[in-house]
Amino acid sequence: MSVKHPIIAITGSSGAGTTSVMRTFEQIFRREGVTAAFLEGDSFHRYDRAQMKQKMAEEVERGNHDFSHFGPEANLFEELAELFRAYGETGQGRRRKYLHDVEEARPLGKEPGTFTPWEQIPENTDVMFYEGLHGAVVTDKVNVAQHVDLLIGVVPVINLEWIQKLHRDKAMRGYSTEAVTDTILRRMHDYVHYICPQFTHTHVNFQRVPVVDTSNPFVARFIWTVRSCHGRTPLCVPAARWISRCSSFSRR
Repeated sequence: MSVKHPIIAITGSSGAGTTSVMRTFEQIFRREGVTAAFLEGDSFHRYDRAQMKQKMAEEVERGNHDFSHFGPEANLFEELAELFRAYGETGQGRRRKYLHDVEEARPLGKEPGTFTPWEQIPENTDVMFYEGLHGAVVTDKVNVAQHVDLLIGVVPVINLEWIQKLHRDKAMRGYSTEAVTDTILRRMHDYVHYICPQFTHTHVNFQRVPVVDTSNPFVARFIWTVRSCHGRTPLCVPAARWISRCSSFSRR
């Protein structure tokens, strides 16, 4: 942990809503005049999209049907932990981006599902902000969570999480319901062993509990909004106060 170079991590499963929380923090940063170094969790996948497809096929041939983006074999956990450690000490480190779709890839002349080259984080940032799958991951080999100053878990009830993932992957990435369902099933082992345990290491967990019927997420036609969920998370005010306090320390 670091007073001079603090790290905030938003962690949650695919479809949990971590990006929505990130948008709130972006507004807070603008209002408070905080310069953040943004870090995408997907950029620490070990394989690009084509390589991952090939690797999954190889694992299935070996009888391993649990290989997924949620587990350590498909991610750079050690490199993520080292980046957090280095940033906390020096405010420096290397990052890259994972290009999810044509809209992200085309301006860079690259294909969707690939990575940009590694590059140095700009100097004089006030805070690092991570959003992704593994901001609080702890295994027998690596402890990412220990380096983070503010850890926030985003954990909707599971059916709502699946509704959000199905809606996003179908609408934004062109996947079929069957393809998304297969992904959910394949990831279940790693979800239990590498996603859920993170929420015991977070400082706070945001949960959305719908008060409408989400019994069958695989036939839902839209995502229930916060108006359909029990309670609202009081994020903006306490988070803004924490960020303002940390940024004032970092500028001393």
